[in-house]
Amino acid sequence: MLSFFKQKPYLKDLLSGDYIDIHSHLLPGIDDGAKTISDTVRLIKSLENIGVSQFITTPHISHYIWNNSPEAIQDNHTETKKLLTESNITKPFSAAAEYFMDDWFEKHFKSEKLLTLKDNYVLVEMSYMNAPIQLYKILFDLQVAGYIPVLAHPERYLFYHKNFTEYERLKKAGCLFQLNLLAVVGYYGEEITKVSEQLLKNGMYDFAGTDVHHDNHIAAFGQKIKINTVDGLKEIISNNQFFKF
Repeated sequence: MLSFFKQKPYLKDLLSGDYIDIHSHLLPGIDDGAKTISDTVRLIKSLENIGVSQFITTPHISHYIWNNSPEAIQDNHTETKKLLTESNITKPFSAAAEYFMDDWFEKHFKSEKLLTLKDNYVLVEMSYMNAPIQLYKILFDLQVAGYIPVLAHPERYLFYHKNFTEYERLKKAGCLFQLNLLAVVGYYGEEITKVSEQLLKNGMYDFAGTDVHHDNHIAAFGQKIKINTVDGLKEIISNNQFFKF
């Protein structure tokens, strides 16, 4: 009877001070995340306070929306690290990218080196409206080029919610899954929370990310989780130790 009424934990309490975040938008002025270095400093200090020990920030690279280049991201990162040191922020902080899968991306990774999370692990996303027509060709060619695709926030692609077998097909195609942690507190809506729990129950997630853009995201880590698969959630949070640097 007592276990039935056991309260669910706050999301921030699951990070335990050693969580390695692999998905965020902390570099200033480069996408829809932090706008200024002051934003960056505030967000990073807030993330440290909720248990993040290392950061791999992942600005968007989307040729038709956020036309960033690896060079621009690396230059921004270098300058940002200097400014963070001046603000006494010394936690390990690296930069990769979140690549939007489209026709431009498919041509790009065949001719230029991608910014990866670690080794050959590359963070990718797609439209929330529909999957790319050539999605499975892109995923196949990406792996032929030597990369391992890590799909950001699969729970947020609404067009898969009524067709769960597509998630299974993605996994069979060699795609790893990264949960957006705020999905489990209901930040994106009840349906996305339910899908995140279904994916957790089926053991389909590999890693987790904050996907922090702004202060509202930070505040949501102070909420209690709304899912029951707590052990599965803890496991994928701990899986992020793979990316320690």
